[in-house]
Amino acid sequence: MAPEPLRDPPIRAVVFDLGGTLLDVRDPIRWAEEAEAVGIPVDADALSHWYSEVERANDEAMDRIPPDERWRRMLEGALGAPPDPVRFAAFLARLNSRPRAEPLFSDVRNCLDRLRAAGLRLAVISNSRSEPHIRGMLEREGILGFFEFTLSSGTEGVAKPDPEIFHHALRRLELLPIELCYVGDLRNVDVRAARSAGWRALWLNRGGTGFSDESWEITTLSEVPGAVAQGGGR
Repeated sequence: MAPEPLRDPPIRAVVFDLGGTLLDVRDPIRWAEEAEAVGIPVDADALSHWYSEVERANDEAMDRIPPDERWRRMLEGALGAPPDPVRFAAFLARLNSRPRAEPLFSDVRNCLDRLRAAGLRLAVISNSRSEPHIRGMLEREGILGFFEFTLSSGTEGVAKPDPEIFHHALRRLELLPIELCYVGDLRNVDVRAARSAGWRALWLNRGGTGFSDESWEITTLSEVPGAVAQGGGR
């Protein structure tokens, strides 16, 4: 009798990206209002479109474009010309001086409840300014208590897609890489980076149909508990 094939161990921890995965960071109406206030008239729909374009370019390059440069590219795309440098600086100052809404996506709480009920350990890895900043956002939305810890690129000194930030989390969890699953909305910076560190991973493509060739694509966090239970993300 032939020996049974070796099976992967079960997933024991699920680690999430933050912006675009747990929190909705897209707010083109507010962005347009802030631009208008400093003399940059721009259409909110155009800003929304160019936000997606800049994020896609960043992901395809497997690079981390600095936030200020992302805003500049987004405005330039929406305007069809580079923004005035002085007005652009004023736009950034207004954005950074006012709190952003960044609410939870509607599928977050149910996903976290189901994963915790299944005994999964939960954490967050985010390219963001600091760990206290992440914790503050999660606490504001009432979900900080779900997570064993949070890691921020600003605090750790290393950012996705560098696999080292995943290694930092691995040391905290004291598990095998194959026992972890990462969930993020960027196919390369999140998912392929996690897989390069030996993790399983799920690509949250909220704008997708679910019928791509990627077996690890999902379109809602509601799919995460089932995918994890089946050992998905390979």
